[in-house]
Amino acid sequence: MMDKRLTKVLSVGVFLTALVLPAMAFAQETPAVAVAWQVSAAKALAAGLAMGLSALGAAYAQAKIGSAGAGTLAERPEVAIWVITLQALPEVIVLLGFVSAIMINGA
Repeated sequence: MMDKRLTKVLSVGVFLTALVLPAMAFAQETPAVAVAWQVSAAKALAAGLAMGLSALGAAYAQAKIGSAGAGTLAERPEVAIWVITLQALPEVIVLLGFVSAIMINGA
């Protein structure tokens, strides 16, 4: 079980990835002719963090949902469709991180 400190650190990391880093990547946009290497590096870092942290968050959610779903299926097999649906929902987080990474890197 995760302690409260680790939960806070992960929450701050997801917040920074989802909101702050993409905004920083788009904040200092320069003309396409004279793009400094620092801007390209910041965009690559922001895209990598967006993809990586969203994947980690989804993996954590799927681990919790999977273990709870296995217990639920052992007691009530008729709710299998709900468990499968809930197991697939965190994948949307990964897809959103992937789209964010493409948008950050492509701009």
